Amino acid sequence: MGVIPTQRETVYRPGGASARPGELPARTRATLAGGSHAPGAARDLVHAALTEWSGLGLPGGEHLAGRLAEDAVLVVSELVTNAVVHAGTDIDLVCRLCLAEDDEPEAYAVVVEVSDHHPSRAPRDGTPEPPHDTPEYGRGLQLVATLAEAWGVTYRRGTKTVWARLGPIAENTANAGQAYGDDAPMPAYTAPAAAAPTAGTGTARPDAAPAARTTSTGTDTAPATAGTDAPARLPASVPHARDWLGRGALSFLAEASDLLAGQLDEDLVAALTGQLLVPRLADWCAVWLEDELSARGWGDGTGGPGPRLARVCHAGEHHTEELRRTLEKDPPHPSHPPDAAGSGPTAFPWPAEALGPGGSALAYRLIAGGRPLGTLVIGRAGLLRFPDEITGLVEDLGRRVALAIGAARQYARQVTISAVLQRGLLPGAVAEIPGLRSALVYEPREQGGPSGDFYDLFPAGHGRWCFAVGDVQGKGPEAAVVIGLARPWLRLLAREGYGVPDVLDRLNQLLLDDATEAADAAARAFVGPAGPADGPQTRFLSLLYGELVPFDGGVRCTLASAGHPLPLLLGPDGTVATAAHPQTLLGVVEDATYTSETLELRPGDTLLCVTDGVTERRSGPRQFDDGDGLALALAGCAGLDADLIAERVRDLVHAFGDDPPEDDLALLVLQTE
Repeated sequence: MGVIPTQRETVYRPGGASARPGELPARTRATLAGGSHAPGAARDLVHAALTEWSGLGLPGGEHLAGRLAEDAVLVVSELVTNAVVHAGTDIDLVCRLCLAEDDEPEAYAVVVEVSDHHPSRAPRDGTPEPPHDTPEYGRGLQLVATLAEAWGVTYRRGTKTVWARLGPIAENTANAGQAYGDDAPMPAYTAPAAAAPTAGTGTARPDAAPAARTTSTGTDTAPATAGTDAPARLPASVPHARDWLGRGALSFLAEASDLLAGQLDEDLVAALTGQLLVPRLADWCAVWLEDELSARGWGDGTGGPGPRLARVCHAGEHHTEELRRTLEKDPPHPSHPPDAAGSGPTAFPWPAEALGPGGSALAYRLIAGGRPLGTLVIGRAGLLRFPDEITGLVEDLGRRVALAIGAARQYARQVTISAVLQRGLLPGAVAEIPGLRSALVYEPREQGGPSGDFYDLFPAGHGRWCFAVGDVQGKGPEAAVVIGLARPWLRLLAREGYGVPDVLDRLNQLLLDDATEAADAAARAFVGPAGPADGPQTRFLSLLYGELVPFDGGVRCTLASAGHPLPLLLGPDGTVATAAHPQTLLGVVEDATYTSETLELRPGDTLLCVTDGVTERRSGPRQFDDGDGLALALAGCAGLDADLIAERVRDLVHAFGDDPPEDDLALLVLQTE
């Protein structure tokens, strides 16, 4: 379920040293869906752009593929992660080169801009936040401020943009103290105990001179809070942990985001969390998962069973089972977050019964989208308290873990609902028609999920049977809602005695009215409210619909095709002909009028009805039906019965391309006996 940018634009304008100040020699932009895969997609996009630009021959451009590229990838990862967690809307990403200040005419800077469409809360800059319903953890933009020369926030109507400027890069890096050259200093990593930088809270343009800088030497730092203990520093006795300081911590978070984003099972997310933390940052960790039912009333004897211990991981595997038994006796209370003010982790009782005395443990609440999802607990023996470097890093990891768990749960809910919808959208049994054999192939692209294709074959009364093969625009719940309306209406209108043209006329009007409203409601239920520019979307349907009336010597078939692949008639001698003429899709034109055609199916005649998953099956640039490919395939089925024809056509479609089909596939074979 990887997220692909829905829009991408790349511009290169040769400029060199003679370009006007602020002129953009190179730029790339994309729009990303605001989900768990967005940070990884943004990292890939920025990395690819900078690698491409490093070969443009710009002064100092070779550094674009070095450490500057690594910093830019880390910055965009943090900005996009913030946008996903705090906004949840689609995200606009821009990465561009701009000329540095006038005193550096041959120097360029990299500017990254991340915009969302939910500007109700400013991004955190390290200052304390007032309590709110959704405690959020992590350093927020402190990581960005550590690596960026300057950064800021710009608010516009309906849009919030966070930008960061990195660089400059210069041909003569010896004359640019802050430039990215081979000898440039490494930006220092700021631990959570350090104060937030003061830059970047205004609305300055990212290509203007920076108001303040955060560099390896530091500029503005706030004094430690009076009366508090000095921050715990990392002792040399903690193995492996020093490797995670500095830029290594940022790389660790970026790699963790990529690993967690691709997981669609919450228990697997919990298992991967243990592998990421142990033994790098802790001796052991535990992940409790909860939902609204398990947390409701737990702890006061009035409600749910409490959180579920999904994963326990210890560096010494022989301790794992005993540690699990001890932790299950006293799980964290989900109804009482570890820190109601949202300021960070809190102490967790050391499990001395399993591990003996002498250790420190911390609990982190896992919250995403305003919903508590569980608790992450880490522990290490031989410490009185965890160093601040480690607690801050785990905070950031916990934020990503929560995002991955939330995405996995949303996927699980959609799969469950899809399976229920799918069972209700298709007929439980295909009707048997006197003098006619039928065979069916139905293969949704996503097994278990609702398909955009549907079929039906049912008795309509008074010696009539009706059939339908259709394809709804789109997939998933929206398509399922349209099918859920269309299929019962077909049956109702047919059984009320309406002929084929009248059924299509009335179904067309239904799609223009009720189906659009219902499908939009389903979309909002799954993906949230529509954006300010979004309105009701037309839901159109292609449909092949027909009526069958058996008579002595054959079956009379009246049918019509509304924007659907035309049916093919195979004669006993192997001749193939189309059996209808094309007409307008349903749900597009309000005053459309439909007509039908009637033919007599004699013994041995075969009618093949398919969806575009058959005709448009691709093999490189070619489609299966190019050059009347479907008709040729059907002609080769002369003499076969209905079941064998359906199987033969299905096999030919699958064999046409090397990759699995990219669309739903449905075909119905009707053959007179």
